[in-house]
Amino acid sequence: MSVVLAKAPALAPLLARGALLSPFKRPRPDADFPRDRLVLPAQRIDLARLARYERVCGFATGDDALPLTYPQVLGFPLAMRLMSDRAFPLPLLGLVHTSVELTRHRALTTTGEYELAVQVEGLAPHRRGTEASVATEVRAGGELVWESRSTYLARHRTSGAAAAERPEHRPLPALAEWRLAADIGRRYGAASGDRNPIHLHPLTARLFGFPRTVAHGMWTVARCLAAHGSPEAVRVRARFRAPVLLPGAVTYAADGGRFELRGEGGRLHLTGAVYPS
Repeated sequence: MSVVLAKAPALAPLLARGALLSPFKRPRPDADFPRDRLVLPAQRIDLARLARYERVCGFATGDDALPLTYPQVLGFPLAMRLMSDRAFPLPLLGLVHTSVELTRHRALTTTGEYELAVQVEGLAPHRRGTEASVATEVRAGGELVWESRSTYLARHRTSGAAAAERPEHRPLPALAEWRLAADIGRRYGAASGDRNPIHLHPLTARLFGFPRTVAHGMWTVARCLAAHGSPEAVRVRARFRAPVLLPGAVTYAADGGRFELRGEGGRLHLTGAVYPS
């Protein structure tokens, strides 16, 4: 069922609700989940907020076209409303963004008017727990112009067999080293609205088991795509392999349509590929 919203939900109350409900969730792949499709019509771009996003992610500012990753930011409040709902079976606290696939069918202008729609597509077993798939769609004049699929993992005990070993990874050619400031999480959070406490301060990150502040996964994708570039009609697939701790240094590497982000000792943080659509 489609539920039309008058405005984007405020994120702070959703984060609070999701945190309060998390201890009572019992994730499993055969659990029921919210079936509503949330729709937000006639949305326009806040140009000042967009400029902050472009600066923190490394995109050129002032372009007429939206960055490929920006519609994910627009749909995030709707995704949060679904994932913080009592009926969503996975706990919001500790939920890990494991992958994202972005498809842009044509360029989106900064002055356009868009309809956003977000829904939970389903749950699936994972060797480390249960994974949820969340879909976001953007339409202009009734035409589908952009879409994404994200997966989020809730870790818990499973009875599945151990995963097969991954094939040996051959590092891509290094193109740049980026030194990441401690405040990137706060800056990206202000631009995107994603103020998960693991991204904001070392103390709150330590409460969730991280030694320092963690960069947003979607920031790492956006930063790589700002460096890599992409055609107008494009599909991008990316997997988040390990958290990026802040402050720190990472190596951006790419070859053809593939890209990756590596840390100390060659540890993979992100792998991705760009395909003409």
